[in-house]
Amino acid sequence: MKPVLDKLEARRAEARLGGGEKRILAQHKRGKLTARERIELLLDSESFEEFDMFVEHRCADFGMEKTKVPGDGVVTGWGTVNGRKIFLFAKDFTVFGGSLSEAHAGKIMKVQDMALEMRAPIIGLYDSGGARIQEGVASLGGYAEVFKRNVIASGVIPQVSVIMGPCAGGDVYSPAMTDFIFMVRDTSYMFVTGPDVVKTVTNEVVTADELGGAQVHTTRSSIADGAYDNDVEAILQVRRLLDFLPANNAEGPPEWPASDPLERTEAALDTLVPENPNKPYDIKELILKVVDEGDFFEIQESFAKNIITGFGRIAGRSTGFIANQPMVLAGVLDADASRKAARFVRFCDAFEIPIVTFVDVPGFLPGTAQEYGGLIKHGAKLLFAYSQATVPLVTVITRKAFGGAYDVMASKHIGADINYAWPTAQIAVMGAKGAVEIIFRADIGDPEKIAKRTKEYEERFLSPFVAAERGYIDEVIMPHSTRRRIARALAMLRTKRVERPRKKHDNIPL
Repeated sequence: MKPVLDKLEARRAEARLGGGEKRILAQHKRGKLTARERIELLLDSESFEEFDMFVEHRCADFGMEKTKVPGDGVVTGWGTVNGRKIFLFAKDFTVFGGSLSEAHAGKIMKVQDMALEMRAPIIGLYDSGGARIQEGVASLGGYAEVFKRNVIASGVIPQVSVIMGPCAGGDVYSPAMTDFIFMVRDTSYMFVTGPDVVKTVTNEVVTADELGGAQVHTTRSSIADGAYDNDVEAILQVRRLLDFLPANNAEGPPEWPASDPLERTEAALDTLVPENPNKPYDIKELILKVVDEGDFFEIQESFAKNIITGFGRIAGRSTGFIANQPMVLAGVLDADASRKAARFVRFCDAFEIPIVTFVDVPGFLPGTAQEYGGLIKHGAKLLFAYSQATVPLVTVITRKAFGGAYDVMASKHIGADINYAWPTAQIAVMGAKGAVEIIFRADIGDPEKIAKRTKEYEERFLSPFVAAERGYIDEVIMPHSTRRRIARALAMLRTKRVERPRKKHDNIPL
């Protein structure tokens, strides 16, 4: 028996070595961990159960039959993160550059199928040169099988992708269909066609980092939801994110023990909004003072900074937060902000995560660039997402809520359950100056009359009470009590059930 056991251990050791010591050393010199080191860091200690350790490719072309490595460039299996079950795959760059073969794809498909059957999250760690060219269409077919499973699992289980090296060609589409993408600065990049192809076709000279690095995808394309300085930080932040996510769309948001009192008040919030309505303030301060223990995980922090999206907890239960940011473009809604928030609303709604919305929005951003860029359709995405949502929706208007942006930002009219306003709230079609200049156009040449009309308009419309009189605002609340009011509203809304007309699927304005 012992020789057999020794043989098994020897085969395991060979598989765990991947592409060998030399390639592992090269991986470390690039500032990257190996696939197995990443898994060890991501999962709870000794919780990893590996699948298909001995799988090898079956390609016999171009001399490939002479170069077979156990595992074939991807490590797959399951384990736990803070005691909660997840499935995962990690591409091993030390084996054929992590390229995808038919066998490699089969390993990923197996864990995708298992994750869906077990209704557990799946994490993909990417570090790959793309399709294995020697296998031709077989590798392309493998990609398509993986893509299809991404789509089937969408909205059923959370799917997270972490780009930790190259991710090019067909490899990029699987992450693009997952819920969240994170990257590592300086060592990871994503693009459909690489710098060489770009130079050949368009004559543009560009580096891999300039074409698809973390900076590009977190600030310009919005492909990635966050970027971190190294593999260790990226994996630790993914562990943190997983604590906010439910296992599936039926389980409901996770709940963790909370020591932060729900009755906690924050006197500083009473002076958060400046007396000057044109002076900015940091809405993130409000979020941090409302959530449990100031713990807030921001999504797409570097993109469309005029709106904030992310996860926090109220009474230990995961909650999605969306807030206009007056510090950037006065918190105005533009095409990028609308897309960013709409995507986040749809994720929360798919996984039964309640949403809290903080509103301070002067309207939609005017200009030809926005109109030519499809502001109407992008704004409609956010309107569509909120209107479609059936999860508990709590809205707090802190200051401005002007024009169509008032409607779009989770107003009572499109389905919000509880709508609060601070005494500083201003709910109107537009600001006083613009409104007076339209209504009393004949008086524009008389500064005294305009000043008087402006004051009258402010007293009549720029307060929360006109909306409250009509029932559009459920209550005007004291800022310092915001946490308690939100917590009580969410507790009351836990049993919310909404029925929608039967349909195959909607037709969101993409």
